[in-house]
Amino acid sequence: MREIVAKKITETVKKLCIEANTNLSEDVLEALNKALSKEESPTGREILRQLINNAKIAWRDKLALCQDTGTAIVFIELGQDVRIIEGLLPEAVNEGVSRGYHQGYLRKSMVRDPLTRKNTGDNTPAIIHTEIVPGENIKIKVLTKGGGAENCSVIKMFKPSSLPAEIEDFIIETVEKAGPNACPPVIVGVGIGGTFDYVATLAKKALLRQVGMHNSAHDTAKWEKEILEKINKTGIGPMGLGGRTTALAVNIEKYPCHISSLPVAVNIQCHAHRSKEAVI
Repeated sequence: MREIVAKKITETVKKLCIEANTNLSEDVLEALNKALSKEESPTGREILRQLINNAKIAWRDKLALCQDTGTAIVFIELGQDVRIIEGLLPEAVNEGVSRGYHQGYLRKSMVRDPLTRKNTGDNTPAIIHTEIVPGENIKIKVLTKGGGAENCSVIKMFKPSSLPAEIEDFIIETVEKAGPNACPPVIVGVGIGGTFDYVATLAKKALLRQVGMHNSAHDTAKWEKEILEKINKTGIGPMGLGGRTTALAVNIEKYPCHISSLPVAVNIQCHAHRSKEAVI
């Protein structure tokens, strides 16, 4: 049994929050540059150039990529041979988020009560998803999710007899309805299966996959590519001002479900796809 001090988790989460918000991942930058080389719209090309330049400035000056520094979504893979000491896991994570948002000069966007709307002042609480896995390590993935793209996300409970084409239409329609509000080019996370609550988590988890990395199942990977191509034919374009680059990726994750159910969730992520991970 390996013991890990809670403050180590706090320090790791703090660093991940700052890094995610100021250092756009190489896979996303590569996808933006690839999109720039293919974009035919002059306006679209200029917007993509500005997004790439913005990422470079943020990295150089350690500034937030976007003023909306998001909800802190934390996925934790907790080794079953790990014992956390001198503190509790949720408290350690939230303390890390608090320190990261203060020390990184990141906007605090969380409100304590969804109706009274009073800000918590430190961007906590985080949304924490914990999975027990084999081993004696803790893998922490932080996704800082902006509100604009999150607001464009949708869940639909399909009939079990629904065809893949109907699900495909739903995914594309969700992106079309989002239009410029999700700050395209977007990344589209799709969850299929599970239950009403789990399918949304599945869709968000799909966003953690590197841009350009497809589902391990060949038929699903093929479907991802086909849907991406159709989304990019909608003409929405970068920031909704026209062009062929509406999405950078479509990531689909599936899970078994009840015989009478077929839940589908679409979780949209903006061009500032901010995700970092570390292993303790």
